[in-house]
Amino acid sequence: MTALPKKYYTPEEYLELEEQAAYKSEYFNGHIYPMGDFEGDTPEAMAGGKPAHNAIRENLSGELHAHFKKRKGCRSFSSDQRVFIPSNGLYTYPDLVVVCGKPEFSDVQTNSLTNPVLIVEVLAQSTANYDRGEKFELFRDIPTFREYLLIDSRRVWAELWRKSNEGIWSLVFEGKSLESLLCLETIGMELPLSDLYVNTEDLPETVFEIR
Repeated sequence: MTALPKKYYTPEEYLELEEQAAYKSEYFNGHIYPMGDFEGDTPEAMAGGKPAHNAIRENLSGELHAHFKKRKGCRSFSSDQRVFIPSNGLYTYPDLVVVCGKPEFSDVQTNSLTNPVLIVEVLAQSTANYDRGEKFELFRDIPTFREYLLIDSRRVWAELWRKSNEGIWSLVFEGKSLESLLCLETIGMELPLSDLYVNTEDLPETVFEIR
């Protein structure tokens, strides 16, 4: 993350700026970090995203919407939904989140969600290490958080992390082909990776290192 060059921001200053901003930003430890898909993105590009990234996110959003029409009790939120973690102070916008039961927010004014059970991030070149590392560590402070799905926007690849009843996080799925079957236990949903990669212009099913 690259912070805006300014003094320390209070959470209140960040939230006030965010209400007027043309693009989304994270907030952590007094710093504001513009969110983008790739290194070198301008704020305008950050707001729009990349085609493959957007297609994957919309494909999964559609699958979740159809699933929750049949299976009541849970709902999904898009990347416009801000998430707040009170224990460490992170404000961020995951690509998708799912809540089961009543959504809880930090307060009426900020509308920052605090109780997701499933969080989804679509990986890009500049965000992969952060999403798989420090950000995942911060997400784990959410008491309700049970599954973390990472989907690569540059190749066919996804991994799913799940929290056990004993509080241990483990990698339970790593799919590298369109036929790989993903099982989201928290919401009782199965789908092949081919459903996530519709209209992504034939991304490769090859293995390469995420940098």
